[in-house]
Amino acid sequence: MTTKQSDELLPEPPKFSEEELAACKQTGDYRPILFEWYKFSAAIGMVVAHIMPESPVCKKFDPIKYYVLAGLLNRCSRLMLSNVALSHTGKFGETTAIVDRCIFESTVKIRWLCENNETSNFHRYCADGLGAESALRGQILDKIKSRNGVALPIEDRMLASINDHFAAAGLDNVSGLKPLPNLADMVRGLGEEKILYITGQKLGSHHIHGTWPSLLFHYLEERDSAGNFKFGVRGHDCETHTNQYITMPLLLMSAIESYLAFLLRAPAEETFRGLLETTREEILKVADLAWIADDEEPLPIL
Repeated sequence: MTTKQSDELLPEPPKFSEEELAACKQTGDYRPILFEWYKFSAAIGMVVAHIMPESPVCKKFDPIKYYVLAGLLNRCSRLMLSNVALSHTGKFGETTAIVDRCIFESTVKIRWLCENNETSNFHRYCADGLGAESALRGQILDKIKSRNGVALPIEDRMLASINDHFAAAGLDNVSGLKPLPNLADMVRGLGEEKILYITGQKLGSHHIHGTWPSLLFHYLEERDSAGNFKFGVRGHDCETHTNQYITMPLLLMSAIESYLAFLLRAPAEETFRGLLETTREEILKVADLAWIADDEEPLPIL
């Protein structure tokens, strides 16, 4: 997709009637409006991820950089659209929290890789994901060696698949490559507050791993009746929190900005910049109303 085609395919920003705005004000629940901005943000990400690197408005760069960054941005956008499907009925908040943790990590990696734009860092990213494949390849080769070089058909298929993954990354093996910084160091390197890492990574990981705080938040509830057991199993009534509809689009906007600065020459990049800034402003306007309605303070990470 060229930037001209992407501009033509960009979705229309959501619009809301006075009645819809009044209904949110009356209930204090601004999620119906934030949901639409969440969906719109994901659609922007999807369009940007499909800009073809062959376009004359794109910079020149190593292919592996495009593969990694476009793949990560596509991942973020598709996961957000998955959350749209999960949350539109008002349920599955426990699942959207898990997906949000995955989106958070990918947005941080997009920004970090764009700011640390050496090819070696992209090879380190690929190697970070190929460690298990490397270990499996070693185990298979040892098994083949123990049979005097006789390989089973399934082993041939597995080795071919593993070698394809390495070849696509331009790597033969993972030895000699430094590990990537951990996510906390990436967040710090981006100049973000430590609270972004704590809320996005550490608290988000509760939902991934099913820790005790996660069980209390999504899967257990206090019993009304007295008894020896204070908690019982919670029903299927978890909703996506308002802040999820705010935080993820804003993180995605930052990742898209970094990606566009990497991908496009200046005039084309500026075409998108206004749209991203306007989208961020509109989300924050509604967020302010939602926080006032809930008598909450704005999120410190924003």
